[in-house]
Amino acid sequence: MIPAMAARSASSAASGTRPGSCAPARLSSAMVTLLLSIRVIYPIRPAPTMPQKNRRDAIRATELEALTANLAIRDLAALYMRGLDRLDRDLLRAQFWDDAYLSYGIYEGGPDGFADFCIDALKTHERNHHMLGQHLIELSGDEAFGEVYYQAYHKLTNEADEPRDLFISGRYVDRLEKRGGVWKFAYRSELVDWVRDDPCTDAFLDGSPMILGARKPADPLYDRIAMTRTPEPDHDL
Repeated sequence: MIPAMAARSASSAASGTRPGSCAPARLSSAMVTLLLSIRVIYPIRPAPTMPQKNRRDAIRATELEALTANLAIRDLAALYMRGLDRLDRDLLRAQFWDDAYLSYGIYEGGPDGFADFCIDALKTHERNHHMLGQHLIELSGDEAFGEVYYQAYHKLTNEADEPRDLFISGRYVDRLEKRGGVWKFAYRSELVDWVRDDPCTDAFLDGSPMILGARKPADPLYDRIAMTRTPEPDHDL
């Protein structure tokens, strides 16, 4: 029985009138207590006032801005890695502000020299593969600080002309700035946590029909026409 019906029935019983009668009804004390408890459980909430709505909208706008910034910064990290693996010098350089500083130990300086340094070093390798790990971002207005874990694989040849598998793992420590609505690196430092240098062991790929990654523009990533292909109809069906 819903509360309103219960109230009417209880009122009729207490006053001796039939349900639907126009005679005034009195509620029993038990019924009054029940109705009051229902109001406590299901309170009548007033519509939000304009200041409350404005505050809510401001909070949502701030949260949306933070989410947008996080996505933009994560894209920077991914595009940086693509620039390295595809030997795309322009893409790599584009992730940094002109006055950015890079501190890598083996390189200290600005983004133009850094992009040239990376491409010159990596083009001597047969293959490179950079992976991103956990990415922590601390936003502070138009400035952000980041810590990104990475693992890099390099297939190269040592001084004895022996093929080697070189693994380097560590973290990037970043400071980023948003200028004109665009996020880019203002500072990046590469920290190395561990290295493994082993004899090359990828004989599995010898004669394999698997598609291998390549540098720009030979990598399948850049063949957008191939991505529109559809299967040939099976005439045997």
